[in-house]
Amino acid sequence: MEPTRPKRIVYPPMWLVLGLFAIFALDKFLPGLRFTGLAGQLAGGALIVAGLVLLVIAGGLFKQADTDLVPVREVRALVTGGVYRFTRNPMYLGMVLVLLGTAVTVGAATALLVPPLFMLIIEMRFIRLEEAMLLQLFPQEF
Repeated sequence: MEPTRPKRIVYPPMWLVLGLFAIFALDKFLPGLRFTGLAGQLAGGALIVAGLVLLVIAGGLFKQADTDLVPVREVRALVTGGVYRFTRNPMYLGMVLVLLGTAVTVGAATALLVPPLFMLIIEMRFIRLEEAMLLQLFPQEF
């Protein structure tokens, strides 16, 4: 039986881009309370870098396993080593860190609403379906 593969038009990287636009729009038009300073800039920058590093590492593990980065395409392997030993979704975690770092860097309280909203969207639209598909494809390993 062929596993059910979710059909998506807007993939998670596009949601990341939309989240970044939302953060900058909130910063400009509806910032709410402001918190700025060197500590916020450094912390935000560190979160962004950590998120980007996590994305690169996780993507590299997919490439090593010769499987597609887009889970609804050619899934040929279940990646469980490296950062995947600690989290099942390091790419999504990396995206959240980029959004959180950006929100902290801009210093607008309302921008801090974007990362949790992104997490909710990703959980509902992608993670649940991807995990169900992976369970069908790799019942023992998953």
